[in-house]
Amino acid sequence: MSGRPPEQKMPDAIAASGEDIVLTLHAEGAQIYEWKADASGALGWVLREPTATLILDGKTVGRHYAGPDWEYQDGSAIVGKAIANAPATTADDIPWLKIDVISRRGSGVLSSVTAVQRINTVGGKPDKSQGKPGAFLNVVYSADYVFLKKK
Repeated sequence: MSGRPPEQKMPDAIAASGEDIVLTLHAEGAQIYEWKADASGALGWVLREPTATLILDGKTVGRHYAGPDWEYQDGSAIVGKAIANAPATTADDIPWLKIDVISRRGSGVLSSVTAVQRINTVGGKPDKSQGKPGAFLNVVYSADYVFLKKK
């Protein structure tokens, strides 16, 4: 299984002290936004869901989608909830995240995972263009997902 790249500096806000890396997967996909009112009532692009292919050593090994859910090829899957974030490298990149696992299914590589970090994000943020109510916008992104378990 692949670990975090050695040159990676993890922001304190999403650090994983007391956790070991289970697996690191690369994701290629899109963040899907809908033009609608956000929680404050302001109109804009609101995240609807991610959709991405999970890749290990150049091979597709799973998928990531609304929930947020991650499914691995062995049938194991997790659902998470974001608990912390850190700014990405550029203003066009979605933030880095720390995500707690809130449910799991199947028995496999993801069955022991208790947290996920989304790091090394590229793209994924909507542009400032104005949409029409009910319009959708797919914004290409990539990221690395680090799957962790408590020691």
